Amino acid sequence: MGHIAHLGHVEVYTDRFDESLDFFTRVYGLKLSGQNETSAYLRAWDDYEFCSLKLTRHHTTGVGHIGYRAASAQALAAQVAIIQASGYIVHGWTDGDASHGPAFRFEDPFGRIFEIYFETVKYRPADADRPALKNMASRYTAQGAAPRRIDHLNLLASDVSAFRQFMETCISSRVTEMIQLDNGRTGGCWFTVNNKSYDLACTEDHSGGHARLHHVTYATDTREDILRAADIFLENGVHIETGPHKHAIQGTFFLYVWEPAGNRVELANAGARLILAPDWETVVWTEAERKKGQAWGLKTIETFHTHGTPPAKRD
Repeated sequence: MGHIAHLGHVEVYTDRFDESLDFFTRVYGLKLSGQNETSAYLRAWDDYEFCSLKLTRHHTTGVGHIGYRAASAQALAAQVAIIQASGYIVHGWTDGDASHGPAFRFEDPFGRIFEIYFETVKYRPADADRPALKNMASRYTAQGAAPRRIDHLNLLASDVSAFRQFMETCISSRVTEMIQLDNGRTGGCWFTVNNKSYDLACTEDHSGGHARLHHVTYATDTREDILRAADIFLENGVHIETGPHKHAIQGTFFLYVWEPAGNRVELANAGARLILAPDWETVVWTEAERKKGQAWGLKTIETFHTHGTPPAKRD
């Protein structure tokens, strides 16, 4: 294992806080660990940390920050030294918040805030939320779509190659799959810090936006969970953007919806697969291959290339 253990949490901004919180708890099925005047701390039923999604009141939408947990206190210190020497903009140490201890913050090339931390608050279920099996993080309640754990997020960038350099340097990530466009640009990269095939993706922003969020994804156990979720979303008037279907890249069974403030959220069957080969070679997809659409022939809809949060002028 390298210095970084896994994706820990994502902060998502909403300008419709009450509606977004209702969606993420009652409909999407996350659990509320805690709340203050500005943020709600949410987690899936088998996330071991106190928070995997921090939902924050804001005047707009999009991503507030992305948090990765280091493998140890020593690994955190070593990675901080790398970041400080990298030339990227650093914000330095914060005291953390309700979900974790001290964190070191820095920026990607487009101004998004990342943080790495080691000290964390592990979720300790009360009796009413205690699971039947002691190796689970909390009780499975089947509330809403009820995903099992956070899986990944997808960010948009005007220069994916610049973002790749940032991720390889500051997060110690490797690229498992990528898109090579005919014009020589990189259309997308899928990054991992462990044996999951990816925990973060970055794709090219086609709308002229800046530092935008494409989506946040939680994992389910089965494809049937996603089919059930589609009916739940339908009954609750949630905008289903595309799916259920299967991706060509990474092979996940997917469903994309927009929560009330417009942030895109995905459910993915079992999330990323495992990459066990220590000498894994990056899978490169051509532009022609991507134009074929998804795995079973579904064409990628236009909003998937243009919609992100916060909105761009061309959205």
